[in-house]
Amino acid sequence: MTRDRLVPLIVAVALFMENMDSTVISTSLPAIAADIGTSPLALKLAVTCYLLSLAIFIPASGWTADRFGARTVFRAAIAVFVIGSIGCAFASSLTGFVIARIVQGMGGAMMTPVGRLVLVRSIDRRALVGAMVWVTMPALVGPVIGPPVGGFITTYFAWHWIFLINVPIGLVGIALVSRYIENIRAEKPEPFDFIGMLLAGLGVGGLAFGLSVLGLDYLPWWFVAALVGIGAVATAAYVVHARRTPAPVLDLSLFSVPTFRASVGGGFLFRVGVGAIPFLLPLLLQLGFKLTPFQSGLITFCAALGAMTMKAAVTAILRQFGFRAVLTVNALVSAAFLAACAAFTATTPIPVIMAVLLVGGFFRSLEFTSLGAMTYADIEPGRVGRATSLASVAQQLALSSGVAIGALAVDLTLRIRGHTEITASDFAPAFLFVGAISALAAPIFWRLPRDAGAELAARTPAPTEPSDQRVG
Repeated sequence: MTRDRLVPLIVAVALFMENMDSTVISTSLPAIAADIGTSPLALKLAVTCYLLSLAIFIPASGWTADRFGARTVFRAAIAVFVIGSIGCAFASSLTGFVIARIVQGMGGAMMTPVGRLVLVRSIDRRALVGAMVWVTMPALVGPVIGPPVGGFITTYFAWHWIFLINVPIGLVGIALVSRYIENIRAEKPEPFDFIGMLLAGLGVGGLAFGLSVLGLDYLPWWFVAALVGIGAVATAAYVVHARRTPAPVLDLSLFSVPTFRASVGGGFLFRVGVGAIPFLLPLLLQLGFKLTPFQSGLITFCAALGAMTMKAAVTAILRQFGFRAVLTVNALVSAAFLAACAAFTATTPIPVIMAVLLVGGFFRSLEFTSLGAMTYADIEPGRVGRATSLASVAQQLALSSGVAIGALAVDLTLRIRGHTEITASDFAPAFLFVGAISALAAPIFWRLPRDAGAELAARTPAPTEPSDQRVG
C-alpha cells in the first residue's frame, strides 16, 4: 500500500475510535449507572464533560504539534485516549467515571486536529482530496454506528467492553504511527499563548458545554445561562487579545484567506444541521415510532453506508465540477435530505426511510470531504497547524450548536402544541429548521472564486516549482 493511502488509513482508524466513543455509551448509560451506583441522568454529566474536555484542549493542538512534532503528539494522544478508556472500564463511582471521560477528551482533542495536520503535511496537495475522504468518514460513521454498537455490546457482553475494545485498537495505532508517520514539526515554533489558551478554553468550553445541554433539562437554566454568558464574554475578550498578540493560540487572521473563511464559516452553518441528526433521528425512531435502540441504530446505519459509497466518486466529482459548484449545490441538496426527515411518519415504509438516509449520507459525506480539503487550499505551510486548531474549534461549536438547536426546536414544538409526551409529529419542525440552517451555507460557498481549490481538485496542471507541504 502506498504512503498516500496508508497514512490516511492510520489517521482514520484513530479518528474512528474517538468519534465512535463519543456516542457509543448513549444506549449503555442505564447499565453503567446501575453498576456504579448512580442514576442515568447524573451519568449524562460524563457525556457533557467529555465534550467540554474536547473543546478546551483543541486550541493547543496546533502549537503542540509544531513544538513537539506531529508524530509524537498524535501517538501521545492515542495513548492518553486509551488510558482514559481503561479508566472508564474500571470506574466504580460517578466521580471516577467523569474523570476518566475528561482524560479521554484530552486525548481526543489532540487526536482529531493533529490527525488532519499529519495528512496536510505528509500528503501531496493533489492527493489531499482522496486522503480527506478517509478523515471525514469517521466523523460520519462513528456517531451513526455508535448507539447500536453500544447497545449490542451491553446486551450480549458487558458495558466495560465498550471501552476496553479501544486498548488493542490504540496499541496497534501507536505502533503504526511510530513506523509510518514522520515527526514533522515547525523549525522555529512560536511562543505559547497562555493567556489566549485560558480565554479560548473558557470561551469555547463555556459555549460548547452550555449549548450542548441547553434545552435538555440536565442542569438548572441559570447555570446553563451562566456557562453560555461566561463563554461569550471570554470569547469576546479573546478576540481583543488575539488582535494584540503576534502569535495567538487561535489565529483569527486566517479568516482573511477567502477559501479558509468560506470553509469554516459556511462549514459551521452546514454542520449545525448535520450535528442535529444523530440526536434527532434516534429519538424520532425510538420515542416516535417505538423502535428499540438496536432497531433504530440499524436503520440510521444507512447514512453511514451512503457516506462510504461516496469515497469512490468524490475525486471525479470535484475534478468535473470544481469546489465552488460542488459545495454550493451540494449544500442545498444535503439540506433538502435533512428536511426530508420531517416527512417520516409511523406509516412510512422502512425501506423509504433507509433510502433517504442512504442518499443523504452520500451527499453529506461529499460536502464534508470537500470542506476538509478546501480549508487548507490557500494556507501557507507554516500556518497549517493554527488553521487546523481554529477549524477544529469551529467544528466542535457547530456540532454542539446543532444538538442544542435540535433539542430546543422539539421542546418549543411540545410547548406550543401543549403536549406532555413526545410524538413523531413533534420532530418535523426541528428537521425543517436544521435543514434551513444548513442551506444558508450555499450563498457563502457561491462567493468563492471560480478556480478555488483547482489544484486540489486536479483541475490545473501541477506547479513546476517544489510544493512540498512539510515544515521543518
